[in-house]
Amino acid sequence: MREIDVKIITEIVADLCITANKVLPDDLSGYIKDAAEREKSPAAKSALCDIYDNLSDAKRLDIPICQDTGMAVVFLDIGQDVHFVGGDLYSAVNAGVARGYKKGLLRKSVVFDPLERKNTNDNTPAVIHTTIIPGDGVKVTVSPKGFGSENMSKIYMLSPADGEQGVVDAVMDTVKKAGSKPCPPIVVGVGIGGDFESCALLSKRALVRQNSSNADERYAKLEALLLKEINKLGIGAQGFGGKTTALKVNIETAPTHIAGLPVAVNIGCHVTRHAAAEI
Repeated sequence: MREIDVKIITEIVADLCITANKVLPDDLSGYIKDAAEREKSPAAKSALCDIYDNLSDAKRLDIPICQDTGMAVVFLDIGQDVHFVGGDLYSAVNAGVARGYKKGLLRKSVVFDPLERKNTNDNTPAVIHTTIIPGDGVKVTVSPKGFGSENMSKIYMLSPADGEQGVVDAVMDTVKKAGSKPCPPIVVGVGIGGDFESCALLSKRALVRQNSSNADERYAKLEALLLKEINKLGIGAQGFGGKTTALKVNIETAPTHIAGLPVAVNIGCHVTRHAAAEI
């Protein structure tokens, strides 16, 4: 059994909140740069170049890459041989979020009650997802989720008879209706299977998968097909048209019931931020 003091979790979460909000992962910034170089439409090319320059300037000036510094989503992949000491794990995570948002001068956007709308003033509580895995390590992933893109996300409870075409139609319908609202070029996370709530979690997990296709050839091909079809829509960077509406489509799947085909589509904006660390 390996003991880990929760103070370490607080420190790591604080650092990851700042890093994720100020530096976009290399794969996504690379996609944006490539898209700008390929673009022929003057308006779209200008928008993509401005987006890329914003990423560079934010890194150079040590400031957030977007004014909406998001609601902190924290994934904890915890080895079953880990024993946390020194306090409550979730309290430690929230202490890290509060510290990171204060130290990083990041906007606090969380309200305590969904109807009363009173700000908590430290961007807590975080949305925390815990998974138990083999071993004695811990992986912490922080994904600050802005709500311009989150508000465009959808869940579909399809019939098994809808099949793969039903999945394609659901994703395309979501992206078409979103239009320019989620600040494209977007990243599209798709969860297929499970049940109502777990397919939504799959889609959010999909957004933080870096620079790889689905390990299953069928779903890798579906990712490529969806990316191609989305980029035919002509919505383009910030809605100015052109070749690139989406940078990436990531699919995650899970077993499901014989009577259902749940599909969740989680939209990420061009700054689909995330940062991770392992202990």
